[in-house]
Amino acid sequence: MDQDYERRLLRQINHQNLPAESRLSKGLGAACSPVSVKSGDRFIPTRAGSNWSISFHYANENCRSPAQNHKAKDASSDSSKDAVAYAALLRNELLGAGMEMGAEPHSDDRRHAALAQDSRGLFRYTVHTKSVPFDSDNEVSPYSLSPLSNKSHKLLRSPRKPARKISKIPFKVLDAPELQDDFYLNLVDWSAGNLLSVGLGACVYLWSACTSQVTRLCDLSVDGDSVTSVCWNERGSLVAVGTHKGYVQIWDAAGGRKLTCLEGHSARVGALAWNGEQLSSGSRDRVILQRDVRTPPCAERRLQGHRQEVCGLKWSPDHQHLASGGNDNKLLVWNSSSLVPVQQYSDHLAAVKAIAWSPHQHGLLASGGGTADRCLRFWNTLTGQALQSTDTGSQVCNLAWSKHANELVSTHGYSQNQILVWKYPSLTQVAKLTGHSYRVLYLAVSPDGEAIVTGAGDETLRFWSIFSKTRCTKESKSVLNLFTRIR
Repeated sequence: MDQDYERRLLRQINHQNLPAESRLSKGLGAACSPVSVKSGDRFIPTRAGSNWSISFHYANENCRSPAQNHKAKDASSDSSKDAVAYAALLRNELLGAGMEMGAEPHSDDRRHAALAQDSRGLFRYTVHTKSVPFDSDNEVSPYSLSPLSNKSHKLLRSPRKPARKISKIPFKVLDAPELQDDFYLNLVDWSAGNLLSVGLGACVYLWSACTSQVTRLCDLSVDGDSVTSVCWNERGSLVAVGTHKGYVQIWDAAGGRKLTCLEGHSARVGALAWNGEQLSSGSRDRVILQRDVRTPPCAERRLQGHRQEVCGLKWSPDHQHLASGGNDNKLLVWNSSSLVPVQQYSDHLAAVKAIAWSPHQHGLLASGGGTADRCLRFWNTLTGQALQSTDTGSQVCNLAWSKHANELVSTHGYSQNQILVWKYPSLTQVAKLTGHSYRVLYLAVSPDGEAIVTGAGDETLRFWSIFSKTRCTKESKSVLNLFTRIR
């Protein structure tokens, strides 16, 4: 074949193999790009940065329906852990990482950082010596035929952390007639004695979580009043009841008798909080009254800082600071001796009812805003600094910290009516629970910290096992049949 003709043919073939952008740029003239493009007869694809497992996973997902994808994700949780263990095993044998415990499947950032750190010493001269003779259970026998190192054997013998599964359905649902759909009330509380107090209309009922017995503690309809808040003391022997007319009644739960009735508020009492023998009450009259139940009613402290109704009150675990939230979008922090707030936070754009002190970190306070705000915010009350925040997407009605883990539960209203479990400080969602058809206004944690109860305007109480699989096994029919078992 003529050599000139062969060169022209190869030049034409190479020109056709060029991408459209390259041909277009060449057509614009050589003055735009003085660098000439040299092409050969071989095409070598660039595989840098390719992740074939992810690409294959996405290709399979495109061929499946959403329901099949959901089932496949649930079934692949164990396989993902196997992949993590296998990756750690390869790093031990090829890179000398020396890992003895398997990593979490979700710790991708830490795994990539460690891999990048190990890759710097990939081509490094080292002298490998034999380990000590086999004289302990943690060493591999020198006569073993296994090609794995001691670290890899420890990795394979390390126990696998069981996958955490939170049930998406409540393990108990109780009927609660006349449970009000009012954002500013607090009508559900769980005592240290495993008794649940619920304000229904003009009455307060006690439900035993162990025997499922229901007793009526009080009836305010005789005085033409109604229940607006309930709160147990720390020992679980006394329950405070706030009323629509502004009274605060103290009841002995065991004896079923009223000990005292405290006056002082001119409007409904929607928030209560115990601090030892002292009781703080927040009212629609914008005043917080702090009184000692052992002294005459005249001995009281008046805390005035909110410009609208006080709807949230919580004492810190060390009994030194009181956090209050109001309909004026303010979050105030008071100490045990001052009559003016020591800190004031104004970042929320709606009413602040949801307040919770962290039992794990001293001075950490969480708060949630109403419909116009929808944000979950965290504060360092030791320094007065705002830590972080996240938009939950719906009205935050209540908050509670886990007693065992650094996690947080939030209940929501408009417009998703859901229950979210957050991991702190990453603020990743651990679980999302649905079931209520109205705003989830009320929340209480069991005394053992393993379950929560939520209440809503749909007149139901739902019990969720979130932090442990342990459930109360004793159940019986209620004598008064005030709480009807639905499911």
